[in-house]
Amino acid sequence: MPFIDINADAGESFGPWKMGRDEELFPVLSSVNLASGFHAGDPLTMQRSIALAAEHGVAVGAHPGFPDRVGFGRRDLAVTPEQAYADVLYQIGALHGFLRVAGLALHHVKPHGALYLQMLRNEVTARAVARAVRDYDPELPLVLLAGTTMEEAARAEGVRYVREAFPDRAYLSDGRLAPRSMEGALVRDPERAAERAVRMVLEGKVEALDGGEVEVRAETLCVHGDNPEAVEIARAVRAALEAKGVEVRPF
Repeated sequence: MPFIDINADAGESFGPWKMGRDEELFPVLSSVNLASGFHAGDPLTMQRSIALAAEHGVAVGAHPGFPDRVGFGRRDLAVTPEQAYADVLYQIGALHGFLRVAGLALHHVKPHGALYLQMLRNEVTARAVARAVRDYDPELPLVLLAGTTMEEAARAEGVRYVREAFPDRAYLSDGRLAPRSMEGALVRDPERAAERAVRMVLEGKVEALDGGEVEVRAETLCVHGDNPEAVEIARAVRAALEAKGVEVRPF
């Protein structure tokens, strides 16, 4: 039986400011990427998010981002490789501390937002982040976009990696994610996202926003937790995959 992981970026509230519908979303997921305090999240949110993940049997990964709360980690920052390395190492350690107290393992690391995008185009940043993951734990998987600088950097640094795809984000014909500023970059219809997810898993393909199709290799599918329709999309994606005989479980 084929299988796939479904992950989401979550734990992105901060103090009284709320982001996402984590209580509804977690039961549908098999893994989660928890904000680790820089772009969003705080110690209490991390602790509560881990407890929620444990309640639903969801594997927990760290979701490090740029130190940019106001921009939600989506503004590109000019960081040195030393800064990128230290920031990622710091955030992994912070989340892992809460996991250890809860008796849970750290499952993976997935960069957030602008840091993720910078890794797609900047080999120096990509390798710095990969080194931070490897030095923290050489067995820890790094979640990344297949066929990109991220994957090349992970291989160069000897890091385990897991390829992901995005049923709720549009792709360009060159395999890149369409910028959020482009019309149609966000897929908000649950049925359409579910159809895309099935094609990604069973055919390894998805239509491109600018025409044609893109080859997709994925061991995990990401649903963006900050999308207002995230819960409905995740439910539709999981139901459609299971209806096709695909098992949903952590990678």
